[in-house]
Amino acid sequence: MDSLVVGPGALGLLFAARLRALGNVTLVGRKSGLQQSQVQWQDGTLSTLVLPQQGPGEALPEPLDLVLVTTKAGDTLQALSLLLPALPQSVPVLLMQNGMGSQQTVARAFPGHCLLAATTTEGANRPAPDRVLHAGHGETCLGPLTPSAASLAPWVAQKLRQAGFYSRTSHPIEQDLWGKLAVNAGINAFTALLDCPNGVLPEQPDFQQRITPLCREIAAVAQAEGVSLQAEALHQQILTVCARTAGNISSMLQDHRAGRSTEIDYINGYIAQCARAHGLAAPVNQALFEGVKQLHS
Repeated sequence: MDSLVVGPGALGLLFAARLRALGNVTLVGRKSGLQQSQVQWQDGTLSTLVLPQQGPGEALPEPLDLVLVTTKAGDTLQALSLLLPALPQSVPVLLMQNGMGSQQTVARAFPGHCLLAATTTEGANRPAPDRVLHAGHGETCLGPLTPSAASLAPWVAQKLRQAGFYSRTSHPIEQDLWGKLAVNAGINAFTALLDCPNGVLPEQPDFQQRITPLCREIAAVAQAEGVSLQAEALHQQILTVCARTAGNISSMLQDHRAGRSTEIDYINGYIAQCARAHGLAAPVNQALFEGVKQLHS
């Protein structure tokens, strides 16, 4: 059975390379008319991956048993609006976006489809257009977004395990999505505003001043959303991630340096939006959201 990977960035290519061992894989990118994507991917050994690539409006390969969506959060609905109407509703579609908000938007737009969301700590980067590096092994946690996906979640997790990824299911998935969102909210925007790698953050006065109230805001908003997060534990987790990924340049900082739009709307912006919906104040999240937005104004 074939798999489809929508969004051939570093993470998408990494999953495509692994899934290739189980069957055919097709990439879907922004541009049509691209016959193939050839890259080298490194994970202990260096291999060449040649996959067919198509534009979002072209005919889908058949039969499909899994669609992986690794687009930027802001691009996800538009990409799937072209794909899902042509896709049988029974085919599981796994959304792997940073932050929150885009997954719920897709679920509202396509409630009849088998939609799942995932959070992953697999590390991938693309040092050159023709090279993908598996930078770190992690965990992929997935769960259903729509009712029809609940029974297929274990099968999807099993397929990812067969492809070499440590994967588990979680229901409801919102707890795990909020956990990843909270850590990203405490790191990514700061790195973009301070223009520094993750490991330097704990030394920065601005980070030191705002991280405690930020964690309190996130915990309060999460609680209002029905998710249990402890501010002190989150603070410690953020520091741990900064230390463990000390040399990493966050995706938000990479986007800023490259002049691309960031996913701030789906991270601190999403938390600030949830706070307003519950009548809560989230001034630190709002300030970080506005600060990153101003970088591109």
